[in-house]
Amino acid sequence: MNFSQKLQLLRKSRGITQEELSDKLLVSRQAVAKWESGQTYPDIDNLIHISDIFKVSVDYLVKDNDCEVSITDSTITSKEVLTEFLLKAKHHTYAAKQGKCESSRPNSYDYKYEENDYLYIDTYLGSEYFTGEEAVWIKEVPVYSMNYVGRVLDDRFSGDFLKEALLRGDKSNPYRGPKFYQQGSYTYSCEVNGDMDWYQGYEEIYYENDKIYECYFHGGMVR
Repeated sequence: MNFSQKLQLLRKSRGITQEELSDKLLVSRQAVAKWESGQTYPDIDNLIHISDIFKVSVDYLVKDNDCEVSITDSTITSKEVLTEFLLKAKHHTYAAKQGKCESSRPNSYDYKYEENDYLYIDTYLGSEYFTGEEAVWIKEVPVYSMNYVGRVLDDRFSGDFLKEALLRGDKSNPYRGPKFYQQGSYTYSCEVNGDMDWYQGYEEIYYENDKIYECYFHGGMVR
């Protein structure tokens, strides 16, 4: 992921418009648009200001993913196991209309999946406007958590289509659904900035040319 992609995802994940970001940076909206399209690149002062706004390092902003430091084999193995379990849990709970359990809070919706020493719980509040958390424990020790907040923007929203999309999450994008999924007039897209250690993301659904749903999420490993 290059700088233009990271900037666009960071901005969207905070719910900030290009104009609002330009006001914070004291530049024109056109300048922000050119950065996000890859036409131009901000100077070092603006890079520092961007890193302050989004609480990320300048080093992270300017390095492509291919240039990032690799992690140890043991860490990779543990993350691969966690990713496999997380995907299996997601495919056996909310998206699959399975695993519903007793509410943990007043009027909450809770889903649970267990396998050997692993436990996954998804709990959320609301319906058209909602907020929730997914978490994984190993031997009752929390190892992963993700928070999300979203809203339905139009009566044409289909919960069944969202579930279809979420069931298509894979190892390359295990946090919500796939990068892109389309069925009939419905289109789902999901962008993620970061990896299992620490990430932020944004998903949306369009019906033809109209956005009818959006959700922001962020999470990572618990230590």
